[in-house]
Amino acid sequence: MGHDYYQYSREELLGNGPKLPLIVMKDNEAVFRSIAEEMADEIEKHNKAGEKTVFICPVGPVGQYPYFVELVNTRGISLKNVWFINMDEYLDDNRQWIDINHPLSFRGFMQRVVYSQILPELVMPEEQRVFPDPEHPEEVGALIERLGGVDIAFGGIGINGHVAFNEADASLSAEEFLAQKTRVLKISQETRAANAIGDFNGAFEDMPHYCVTIGMYEIAHARRIRLGCFRGWHRAVVRRAAYGQRTSDFPVSLLTDHPDICLKTTEFVASLED
Repeated sequence: MGHDYYQYSREELLGNGPKLPLIVMKDNEAVFRSIAEEMADEIEKHNKAGEKTVFICPVGPVGQYPYFVELVNTRGISLKNVWFINMDEYLDDNRQWIDINHPLSFRGFMQRVVYSQILPELVMPEEQRVFPDPEHPEEVGALIERLGGVDIAFGGIGINGHVAFNEADASLSAEEFLAQKTRVLKISQETRAANAIGDFNGAFEDMPHYCVTIGMYEIAHARRIRLGCFRGWHRAVVRRAAYGQRTSDFPVSLLTDHPDICLKTTEFVASLED
């Protein structure tokens, strides 16, 4: 027996009582601009108050970053008191970061598309551009604690409901799953396949098998969570996130009771019509 929510129309998706706030925007550009503006506005607010800003940042979605860079440079927003803690990175078979020049490297992406494009007098120091270290994954949690917590965790949702690379694991209770902190893990076959299609021209055999990921614990404890969905297969993911059971077999469902979470998506995803 199938799940009715996968067939929900746009009106049903928004009107049948979703488990988290859904914001439907015109298209991908609107979603990405909205995320970029929230990032910039939060930093400006904290700068004016003399406070630091701490974000958990994804490489997926990534469309927000060119708009963010433009806002920073045109508004003259200083990032000197800002920390970007990236969610994850691919690892090689020795469980070390893949080379920064690898086409899939999240470190390489952030350097090319974000940090090198921000005016030098505005960009944050290199030590505030953080990636989880497979040798010392516990350092992420320690850093967050020293900084006083995460202001906003930004992210997407994977094909099996994962946020960052926190892969579905039905063997864990919700509480056990939410207690998982930054760690090295093996990437599931479905995630490797979806990411190969989306990010690597379908080169499934060359997709990395391992990653280091920030934990659900760190994401769930952020003061705000902002998710973005925009791909064709996100139609099902958004519907399950909004109406499916709370289960560690679909990790994003464990975040839906967070006090300040929302999911931004597009008219294309909200509708079942092409």
